Amino acid sequence: MTMRVGVLTGGGDAPGLNAAICGLARRLLAANAELVGFADGWRGLIDDAARPLQHADFQHLLVYGGTLLGSSGDNPYRDPATMVPKVLATIARHRLDALVAIGGEGTLGAADRLFTEHQVPVVGVPKTIDNDLDATDFTFGFFSAVEVATRAMDDLRSTAESHGRVMVVECMGRHAGWITAYAGVAAGAEAVLVPERPVHLEELCQNLARLRQAGSRSAIVAVAEGARLHEDGKCLSSMDKDEFGEFKTGGAAATIAKRVQARLGWEARPVVLGHLQRAGKPIAFDRIFALRLGARAARLVLERRFGYMSAMRSGEIVDVPLRAAVAARKTLTDQFLDRYESFFMPIGGP
Repeated sequence: MTMRVGVLTGGGDAPGLNAAICGLARRLLAANAELVGFADGWRGLIDDAARPLQHADFQHLLVYGGTLLGSSGDNPYRDPATMVPKVLATIARHRLDALVAIGGEGTLGAADRLFTEHQVPVVGVPKTIDNDLDATDFTFGFFSAVEVATRAMDDLRSTAESHGRVMVVECMGRHAGWITAYAGVAAGAEAVLVPERPVHLEELCQNLARLRQAGSRSAIVAVAEGARLHEDGKCLSSMDKDEFGEFKTGGAAATIAKRVQARLGWEARPVVLGHLQRAGKPIAFDRIFALRLGARAARLVLERRFGYMSAMRSGEIVDVPLRAAVAARKTLTDQFLDRYESFFMPIGGP
């Protein structure tokens, strides 16, 4: 009997999404399964926005950024009484034997609840440039985002050196500093500021002042958007929450640049990389990584092993329970921070 499999891509877009769809689809279509794509993440199941996917949809697809299916941050559990029944009705209407959810914490968290609470036959694929999903070493899209951030810092070094400036480069990372840490270390930034450790602006300025006195003409400060900024014993980071209940972030680079220039008289400019980190074609690693994760998810579907997610462990593609992936947020470890201690020196009390 032919299997009918649905697929969606939810949450923020990430380089490699199309490659993951490609890896999933090629294996399923080779097994004579029928594939149904849902537009814009969970919104496609809530509104029943679906279309069949054929071999022709995947020719050269893996080289492109973005997602063939579109994406959104919609989550059926924001209004479960209304939206979850709609999702279940769409699954029944399309006679789906399985549903593959490609996404991050929010997308996979909803998939896990649908599996646990309603026995929906779901399989997950981990995607987020933030690399903050547990139970997998890395998520696809992360290394492409790191490459963008690293190249930006490399390029900004030349203009910083030309004008004798401090460039404060803000990277994505609301709760976890993976992008900032990897890119900052790779670019040789003079300071790397991440959410995992509080940032005391007095100490940052003292360190930058020592660099300038030693003859440095420029400095790169890499900062995560969710970095917790403190000054004179007070937290400067916003405690306001957005419509999803998350603390609002952003503006860290502008705040730091203003304080550095005022305290040191050293011209400082903020640069916010923003969605550039999500944009463009995935690097080769993420293309292959996403293909492998998608193909492994197809295998789980064909074996009817639901409630699992494909993942990377010690370089191997393996299966892990969805619950393990969303049970906790993965942040930078003390071991990592200690290993590159000289980059994370503006931490601790003033």
